[in-house]
Amino acid sequence: MLLRDWEKKDLAAYWHWRQPGHMWQQFDGPYYQETPEEIKTGFDKLAKQVTERNFSEPRTRLVIADKATDLLIGVVSSYWESIETQWLCAGISLYDEKVWGQGIGKEALGLWVGYLFKARPGIVRLDLRTWSGNPGMMKLAEKLGFKLEARFRNARIVNGAYFDSVGFGILREEWEQSEIM
Repeated sequence: MLLRDWEKKDLAAYWHWRQPGHMWQQFDGPYYQETPEEIKTGFDKLAKQVTERNFSEPRTRLVIADKATDLLIGVVSSYWESIETQWLCAGISLYDEKVWGQGIGKEALGLWVGYLFKARPGIVRLDLRTWSGNPGMMKLAEKLGFKLEARFRNARIVNGAYFDSVGFGILREEWEQSEIM
């Protein structure tokens, strides 16, 4: 597994994985329903960035690629919860369920968290958000040293059932003292 910038060859695979009906979508924010138009708009924006090699510095999203084939298998991302207070959230999506449970998520997210702390010296914490119906993501957060900091009970509806929204966080000093870094 490696983290890298987007390349034109990634776009077809990304378009494929963004279409409805994939297993990863049952766990990665299934309570957010994107319309086909929203998916297309986001894809077109990414395609323009890739074509123009116009990536933000520091990066806000990278490809998780298979080390042997260099093919896209997922993405890591970040977004501001509050830029005023340097409060950043990190995320990961592994698209192909055949690679789940092999430690790829831990390695990729660990590298990403390390990158974000290094690239953004002003941030003192990182968040990771998920829901109680995604036990794999909750375990991954804990394996990386994130602490459960928030649980909003019955805040997400998936397939007609209520689930909790959960937030994990890690402080810079906790990350720097961890064995993962």
